[in-house]
Amino acid sequence: MSFGDPNNPYGQQPPAPQGQPGYGYPQQAPQGIPPQGGYAYPQQAPMGYPNQGYPAGPGGYPGMPMQMPGVLKTARVLLFIIAGLQLIVGAFALLGAAFLSSADSASGLGSSSSGQMAAGLIAVIALIAIGFAVWAIVLGVKFAKGGNATRITTIVYSVLFLLSSLANFTNMSGNNGSTPAGVLGGIIGLAIGVVILIAAVNKDSVAWFNRPRY
Repeated sequence: MSFGDPNNPYGQQPPAPQGQPGYGYPQQAPQGIPPQGGYAYPQQAPMGYPNQGYPAGPGGYPGMPMQMPGVLKTARVLLFIIAGLQLIVGAFALLGAAFLSSADSASGLGSSSSGQMAAGLIAVIALIAIGFAVWAIVLGVKFAKGGNATRITTIVYSVLFLLSSLANFTNMSGNNGSTPAGVLGGIIGLAIGVVILIAAVNKDSVAWFNRPRY
């Protein structure tokens, strides 16, 4: 029996033995192993995503802060402490102004005008202190979800707080000089104001207040 020209690759080929894979055709090699006489191409790894492996911040943006920076947490605690002290001082000042006004009116010595003026001045200072206390509480609460406007308002608050702390040193040029309690209060106030100001302009705080929100 003739099977054709043995040198002709397209000629008739003998049938494959029963139970064995056909021959005359290249067998499919296992995955990753090049077939005989062929070329193997390396399998490409699945395409990844940029910044894969880095923690994503709020909204899925990588590199954004996941939680409030520590310096802002410190400033927040200081704001609440300041607010509590200012509320106490304001409440006592209002009581003192009311007592001074009533005592001056009851004296009947003709000095009610000066007494009422002093009582009014104390009341104004007390209301300013209470207003600053409410401002500090609102800022501390907004640190969690507030935006850049909260940061700018915090800067304004810290600057005003620093200026009010400097008022404790204004009597140092006088004859009697400033009291030790006043100097100590001024130093503590300046330190607190500086901490709050630094917390508001810190780069981590800027990133926190400018983070995307959804």
